[in-house]
Amino acid sequence: MESLRVLAFIEKRYGLRQNALKDQLPNPNRASVGFRHVDLTRAERRCVAWHLPDDFNERTPAAQAEIIAWLRRNVMTGATPFREYHRTARKHRFALIFPEAAAEIASVPDPSETKGRRRGQIGQAAPLELDREMRELVCFKMAKITPMGFCRRGFWKPPTAHQILNYVGLLYGALSAESEGPIKGAGAPHETLSLALLAIPGVWRWYIEWRHRRRGFYTRWEMHMLEFAASLLKPGTGWLSQSPALANRLRPIAGVVSMEEVARAQRDWTGACQEAFQQVRTWSKDVVRVARVHRDPFLAVLPVLEAPRPVAVYSRIGDEILKRMPDPVVDPIAAAEASRAFLMLRIGLHTGLRQKNLRQLRVGPIGAAPTPMATLEALQCGELFFDPLEAGWIVALPAAAFKNATSSYFANSPYRLRLPDHGGLYRQITAYLAIHRPILLGDLEDPETFFVKFARSAETGSARYRSSDFYVAWRQMIERYGIYNPFTGRGAIEGLLPHGPHNVRDVLATHIIKRTGSYEQAGFAIQDKPETLARHYARFLPHDKAEIAARILDEVWTGGS
Repeated sequence: MESLRVLAFIEKRYGLRQNALKDQLPNPNRASVGFRHVDLTRAERRCVAWHLPDDFNERTPAAQAEIIAWLRRNVMTGATPFREYHRTARKHRFALIFPEAAAEIASVPDPSETKGRRRGQIGQAAPLELDREMRELVCFKMAKITPMGFCRRGFWKPPTAHQILNYVGLLYGALSAESEGPIKGAGAPHETLSLALLAIPGVWRWYIEWRHRRRGFYTRWEMHMLEFAASLLKPGTGWLSQSPALANRLRPIAGVVSMEEVARAQRDWTGACQEAFQQVRTWSKDVVRVARVHRDPFLAVLPVLEAPRPVAVYSRIGDEILKRMPDPVVDPIAAAEASRAFLMLRIGLHTGLRQKNLRQLRVGPIGAAPTPMATLEALQCGELFFDPLEAGWIVALPAAAFKNATSSYFANSPYRLRLPDHGGLYRQITAYLAIHRPILLGDLEDPETFFVKFARSAETGSARYRSSDFYVAWRQMIERYGIYNPFTGRGAIEGLLPHGPHNVRDVLATHIIKRTGSYEQAGFAIQDKPETLARHYARFLPHDKAEIAARILDEVWTGGS
């Protein structure tokens, strides 16, 4: 603090602009060392170091408390109703994990993740028999060819299989949790847990009602779980309906599964599965009718989506990054991270790619031939390369790399986009590849992806981004450069809340619809069908529609045709 006062005195003495000397510090974005606040945890101190004003220690205790409260509400947590609920719910973990089933998923080659390292599972292991049953289900759904003697519909890739393990782990964790504990589960003994329970309608009824009591209302999440149940029970193709031997493992659970239901299922497994199939489909339709939105995907970026030109507003974050770029000579790591953040934002805005496609994007050296599309298809990822004929950087991905690879958008053709050189984008890409990316890599093995993360040594980490790492990197970019801080004057957008890379797709879709009124053209920007976009992405309200219509009708009064 004292040194900053000295700098301010020198600036004033010699007629320099305010903060002219402070801006020459290695990383002027961070608060000065030594701020005092007794209520901050170590993790909170690391976060708020980017957001406290330089005179924090000189302010009154009331003013300091006001600043910390604002940071906790708008930066550290992002005070949406869902995040408040989720933060409370995470205090009591209860889900079961499936080590054998997870190992089976890991044994299936995932070309885009072969050099990655998956974070270990955390939680209580499921009973051995239940874990083995789950492994059999995973094998059935992930086999390239349907196992002999079975029929199936649909195929799971590793990300889908891991998601299903998480969902089922929550269900069985709730069933086995103590009824008098904080989870208020069913208290089912572990020896009673088996996948056969999923053929009993009462289990699903108990679970969706338990979730209703816990959350206070139904959401589409319960609908998706019931649809998953229907896929397991579907006559002819469901794994449960084709596995009558599971009936031998069925046991009653007090208050959930009666002895009569067990006996009936063991006498007629096929009939029990068909009855359960019809029941869960009925409940699924009921849930759709009464479901409410808890995690509003638009809430964090609402100030952007409400603007007439959302992309123009969101792109201010990139301008803020360049404005506050640390000196690469004095603090090369901070400068490299800022360069990477800028390119994450800009490439995300230009392409509208999903997080997975962005973090797995490979890069070819300038002058080298691009990777053949057949190779990228085998790897299930895309590439960024420089095309001398087009004199530009090209993003190319095979259709197989996309989540919706079979969509009519692709028609079995690859995706290709030339990035526009706006705002010095090409200059930043060149600097990142030549200077910043090697600094981030250090001694780590090069994963050959465009975006790499910084780790202290090869023993402590990998340069390849995982899904969670990439989300954290994007969120930190929004916290540091996106959210306007009234106490420091830094940040690009007032009212913005922390969020991940997926919200860029909302920004792009909403921008194009507001400008054109066309869901089809908006779908072109995010590689999706108009109906999918209308359901999940764009925030297009009645007043937006009326404004487009009025703009066309105004041509009558202004002399247009």
